[in-house]
Amino acid sequence: MSYWHSKRVLLTGGTGFLGRYSVGALKQASCDTVFPVGRSDYDLVKFGDVIRVFDELSPNIVIHLAAKVGGIGINREKPGEFFHDNLMMGAQLMDVARQRGVEKFVAIGTVCAYPKYTPVPFKEEDLWNGYPEETNAPYGLAKKMLLVQAQAYRQQYGFNAIYLLPVNLYGPGDNFDPRSSHVIPALIKRCVDAIDRGDDHIIAWGTGSASREFLYVEDAARAIVLATEKYDKPDPVNVGSGMEITIMDLLKLIAEITGFKGEIVWDSSKPDGQPRRSLDTSRARNEFGFQAQTSFREGLHKTIDWYLEHRHKLKFET
Repeated sequence: MSYWHSKRVLLTGGTGFLGRYSVGALKQASCDTVFPVGRSDYDLVKFGDVIRVFDELSPNIVIHLAAKVGGIGINREKPGEFFHDNLMMGAQLMDVARQRGVEKFVAIGTVCAYPKYTPVPFKEEDLWNGYPEETNAPYGLAKKMLLVQAQAYRQQYGFNAIYLLPVNLYGPGDNFDPRSSHVIPALIKRCVDAIDRGDDHIIAWGTGSASREFLYVEDAARAIVLATEKYDKPDPVNVGSGMEITIMDLLKLIAEITGFKGEIVWDSSKPDGQPRRSLDTSRARNEFGFQAQTSFREGLHKTIDWYLEHRHKLKFET
């Protein structure tokens, strides 16, 4: 019988960017009963809504994707909200899941949980060897508490909770709102807008020297499904592509693909964020057979094509 036979999966954040792809990956894995819920359905910061989601849906597996997320700008603007909302969602959801006898809880953490100066490539055993990068530390630490809770609940209650650490995701359908987007959609929009206006330059934050690793969203969804099926240990697991690129080279590549030929001006008064990010992904490969399949250039082309097709329908608050 399939692992997913008779499983009732609560997918928090299921109407969001990663959530929509995760629904597809679960369906492909023959999971017929998936409940993708968003904040308009249940506000998981509110304890009453957490109780209500279990009363109404009776899941036996929880995949917790829901998070308040964003780029450096909004993390600096709203550190209290990012800490409180992410902490409360995770802590309440996992505790009620444990009380309700849920078979498995899959917690999705963040690469922002790693210390600012983690040796590259980031290994899971380095997770506690320092404080996270300051601009997103409240978010990273709130999500890191999911790991502490998962391990504590496994030790005391025998609760099967696992913790995954994905890198920065990107792909078609990403968040392109300039107030809260991550770096790839932000830079795509900036290049396309500059072409539309006929600008001869664009301004980018920082120095461009910081590096990042990116994972195509379809690959991330597949990793989550594989881990849910096959991984049952307390140790955290990195989920990434194994690549690394500087922000300067990333912007040059996006400019090339979009056709922006103007000058790139770096505003060094703005923060770079964490100096480097690149993961050791060997544990995911060894434990549940995950390797990224989408090349970075291919993924960028798909993301840019999607934005060019849909940008006139996207509405952003001013």
